Amino acid sequence: MRPRSGPTVEHRVLAARLRMFRERAGVSLQAAAVALGAHPATVRRIERAETGLDAHQVRVLLERYAVPAEEAEPIMTGLTAANLPGWWHRWRDAMEPWQQEVIGIESSATLIRTWHPALIPELLRTPAYEAALRQALTPGSPPSHDHRHLELLEERQRRIEERGAALWALFPAAALHTRVGGPAVMAGQRAVLEEAAHRKHLTVQVMPLDFPPHPMTGVPPLHLLRVPAPEVGDRAVLETPGARVDIIDEPAVVMDYRIRLDGACAAAPHPGSPLPDGATDAGNP
Repeated sequence: MRPRSGPTVEHRVLAARLRMFRERAGVSLQAAAVALGAHPATVRRIERAETGLDAHQVRVLLERYAVPAEEAEPIMTGLTAANLPGWWHRWRDAMEPWQQEVIGIESSATLIRTWHPALIPELLRTPAYEAALRQALTPGSPPSHDHRHLELLEERQRRIEERGAALWALFPAAALHTRVGGPAVMAGQRAVLEEAAHRKHLTVQVMPLDFPPHPMTGVPPLHLLRVPAPEVGDRAVLETPGARVDIIDEPAVVMDYRIRLDGACAAAPHPGSPLPDGATDAGNP
């Protein structure tokens, strides 16, 4: 059984298939629990990928649901991979539970769309920008924890680029005027954003300061994640005020945010447009 560090997409897929098999067979949670000799909450946790997939339990459930061998076999053979910890497991000491959940989906997403109303979106940040931002926002954080956080961010960025996932970021020009870490840090961050126009799987749009309100005006940081597995629906991750993070899987709500983001991107300058002027060096040490 793998240590808990948030389910991988492989785990989510198998868990979702178990739920689909149960519903197709017309078996209630209570009846499935009786077959296992367990509480209905155990079956619910299995189906929500909240616990490791035990081979004996899975086999009992498949038999109870009368799943044909040709459908049951891929489930059983996929258990080993599904129970492996995600690559991010080694950084779990520097992660919040919600981050484990999000990165578990992000790690298999083919499209990541992100919006930040005031800062450079996280997946585009340079290490120097992120370090300076953390120092400003979490001044009491231990340096060792900050270092682990930066390691994780760089690994996320590397893996997204390595597998060719599409990253589409939208943010206001105000982010270029919010001086994080001083002129050198901002110059390095700007250089990365300018270079983004030449990267195949990266799209960056910046909403100018003098543009009118758009559908994302006033919306907190948002990430839309798409995974190429029908069992795992799209997710919207909303970073709400008060350090709360909502991970939304309700299709209608996710669609609403997608439409909002589509509208904002349509209103923004075309990707590849020159970046607006940012902060000057005035007043900096």
